[in-house]
Amino acid sequence: MATLKKSARKKSASSAQQDNLQAQAQRLSKNLSESAQQVWLAGVGAFGRAQAEGSKLFETLVKEGLSLEQTTRKLAGGRVDAVRDAVESTVGQARERASDTWDRLEKVFEDRVQRALRRLEVPSREDLGTLIDRVDALNAELRRLGGVPPRASRPARPHPP
Repeated sequence: MATLKKSARKKSASSAQQDNLQAQAQRLSKNLSESAQQVWLAGVGAFGRAQAEGSKLFETLVKEGLSLEQTTRKLAGGRVDAVRDAVESTVGQARERASDTWDRLEKVFEDRVQRALRRLEVPSREDLGTLIDRVDALNAELRRLGGVPPRASRPARPHPP
């Protein structure tokens, strides 16, 4: 009979443990479902508030964005002017140097062409002007000596500078 009592005690102890575990499971299940319900209600409340205040929040964000953009433009505008002035100054200096270099290159080219023409014994502009003046003077002298009336005067040719 002692064995029966031991097994009865074991059964009653295990039954109590089972009841205790079942009660804990029920409490846990109840707590979980209450928490889930609260989370759901919080989400629904947040959604409702977002709908109600969403347009106000959007307008506020747009105003803040405009203010930031204006501030940024003012800061950048001053810097852009400084950079533009620096670039224009640098470009002006480069343009002057290029112009000077071009002028020197042009002068060297003209001098070399002039030397080549002299080597080939091609008369210069001054030489041609002097020759024209001499021909005109000789024609005038011939007319004066020969008594030939002067022809219609032709326009004077410009002399090179």
